[in-house]
Amino acid sequence: MLRIAPIFLIMLTCTSSVLAGVKVEKTDYKGWKNCYRVSNGEVEVVVTGDVGPRVIRFGFVGGQNLFKEYAEQLGKSGEEKFQLRGGDRVWKAPEDAIATWAPDNVPVEVVPTRDGLIARAPVEPLTGLQKEIEISMAQSGTMVTVSHRITNHSLFTLEFSPWVLTMMAPGGMAITGFPPRGKHPINLEATNPLVMWAYTDLSDKRWTFTKKYLILRQDSGSAEPQKIGLFNPRTWGAYLLNGEAFVKQASSDPAKSYPDFGCSFETFTNNEFLEMETLGPMTKVVPGHSVEQTEKWSLFRNVKLTELTDDAIDRAVLPMLDGSAR
Repeated sequence: MLRIAPIFLIMLTCTSSVLAGVKVEKTDYKGWKNCYRVSNGEVEVVVTGDVGPRVIRFGFVGGQNLFKEYAEQLGKSGEEKFQLRGGDRVWKAPEDAIATWAPDNVPVEVVPTRDGLIARAPVEPLTGLQKEIEISMAQSGTMVTVSHRITNHSLFTLEFSPWVLTMMAPGGMAITGFPPRGKHPINLEATNPLVMWAYTDLSDKRWTFTKKYLILRQDSGSAEPQKIGLFNPRTWGAYLLNGEAFVKQASSDPAKSYPDFGCSFETFTNNEFLEMETLGPMTKVVPGHSVEQTEKWSLFRNVKLTELTDDAIDRAVLPMLDGSAR
C-alpha cells in the first residue's frame, strides 16, 4: 500500500517546477493552504492538496473559473461524508450509492512532473481503490491533457469503468455531438444509444435537440435534475459561458462495453451546476492494476453562438475540436 508523504514534504518538492512556459507552484486557494497551480502564462489549473484528487479551477489567467465551486465547502477537509465541492474528479461506474460516493476529504500526495503534476489520493478504506489525476499542460496555448486513473488495491478482481465528472459553473450551456448522421434508406443501421434516467424529462425546456447535436442549458431557476447519456466514438463536450468555452475530448471504442447501457458521455444538471462526464469501458481490474480515462481540455475566448441550429453550432463549435473528435 502506498504511504502518503507528509504534507510538509510535499511543500518542499512542489513549490516550483518549470519547463519552458509551464510552471508549477504551491499556493493558497480560497481557504486551502496546500493547493498547486499549473500555468503556462495563458491558462491555469488549480489542484487541491488538502482533499481530492480534485481540479478545482481551470480558466484563463486572471479570468473566470469555468468550473463550479461550492463556496461553503472550500477550504474545508476531514468531513465524514462525500462533499461535492465542485471542479473535476474521477469516480467508478456504474454508480453505487456507497462505493462510488466514497469520501475524498483527506490530503493527497502531489508530485511534480515535466509539465504538470500528479495528485494521488491514499487508498480508500471502504473500496480498496486509489485515485489519481495527472495534469500535463502544453508549453503555450490552452491545451491540457488530464489522465484520471483508478488502481485496484483490494484482494479481488473488480469490474468497473473510470468515470470523469467535470462540474461546470452555473449559467452556461453544454453541447455534445451525435455520431455522423445519415439518411434513410441509405443508412439503416443503428448508430448509438440515447440513454435516459428515471428522472429524465425530454419535455424540459433546458433540452434542445438538433439533427447533429444535443444541448443542455443550466438554469439556476430550474431545480429538477436532468440527465442523458449517449455513445460517440469521438466523445466530446463543450460548455459555453460568458463568451468563453471549455472543451473536453476523449476517445471511445465501439468494440468494448460501456456502463449505463453503453454510454461514453453523460450530462447532468440541476439548479446549482451542470456536469459533463466521460466514461471509459467496463474493465476487469485485477489487484495491483489500473484503469485510465484521458481527456484533452482546452479553452476558447470570444465564442459566439447566436442560435441553436446545426449550421450555427458547426460554425461556433467545430473549429474548437481537434481532428480526433469531429
